[in-house]
Amino acid sequence: MTTLLITFTFISLIILSIFILLQKDIEQSVILFMGFSLGSTILFFLFSAPDVALTEAVIGAGISGFIFLSSIIQTINKRTKKSCNA
Repeated sequence: MTTLLITFTFISLIILSIFILLQKDIEQSVILFMGFSLGSTILFFLFSAPDVALTEAVIGAGISGFIFLSSIIQTINKRTKKSCNA
């Protein structure tokens, strides 16, 4: 049963990584990246590495996703301010 779950998680991560690479919208790409990180967290937990899983969940999905999304929002805000002033 565990082998089947690990195989399913691996295949899901491979498919998700392909979707991330082919995504045209950067916001959706970041959200998919956060999902990939959560999938990696599940995989680490299945490999009996809860400390690595917790670290991946906090840093990969939490902090990195927040930093990516906030930088995208700031970039969009700067572009709209420039277009309004011009």
